[in-house]
Amino acid sequence: MDDDLQELLKNLKLRRLSKIMTEELAWAEANSPSYSDFLRRILRKERIAQQERFLEYRVRRAKLPERWSLGTYPWDLQPGADKRAIEQLAELDFVAAGRNVVWIGDTGVGKTGLASAVLLKALHHGYRGLFVKAQDLFDEMYTTLADRSSRKLLNNLVRLDVLLIDELGYLNLRPEQSNIFFKLMEERYAGRKATLITTNLDYDDWYGFLGNKEMVKALLDRLRHRCLTLRIDGPSLRTREG
Repeated sequence: MDDDLQELLKNLKLRRLSKIMTEELAWAEANSPSYSDFLRRILRKERIAQQERFLEYRVRRAKLPERWSLGTYPWDLQPGADKRAIEQLAELDFVAAGRNVVWIGDTGVGKTGLASAVLLKALHHGYRGLFVKAQDLFDEMYTTLADRSSRKLLNNLVRLDVLLIDELGYLNLRPEQSNIFFKLMEERYAGRKATLITTNLDYDDWYGFLGNKEMVKALLDRLRHRCLTLRIDGPSLRTREG
């Protein structure tokens, strides 16, 4: 491959082709494909490479702590997990429909692993998503109050196709944090965006840490309107490690 061609591929940002063009040209000389077949072959390889890069970018942006998949989930160790319902979720119809999914169960039963696997599947299919610990989310909400950037934070979170809020539990919250959280859920509901939540609290317990009874009632009304609730009543998977 001459310098001219190398420079063209670089300027067009055809990264994969710039690495494999020499061998592809050698293959073409040996096999004498038609021009269209050769062009189709190299462009297909570039397209596959681009898709892999875009996926990696989405996964990094989503901040998943681990790349759990449903194929590696220890179903045999957790009889409390509804495998059929989870596999149906993996079809991702809930994303297009703007439905929420809430996993309720004790610490260690595998809620985060299942929710993360579903989010990863959505990322593989081109959706934008984010994994965030509930405590980190509320801390960031509080931080935005100082520099009046709450609206910017909400805009970033509302536009996500799938938002996974992990470990929603008894947190020491200020009213302002609860208000921003309510606004977030309200706008995601209105925009038909899917939210995944893992929690060890039943819905009635949300009043205890979010405060304002009427606000929580309105929040739950929106959250549960288009929602699948999955309860995991089973053993802790952590006690089986080692």
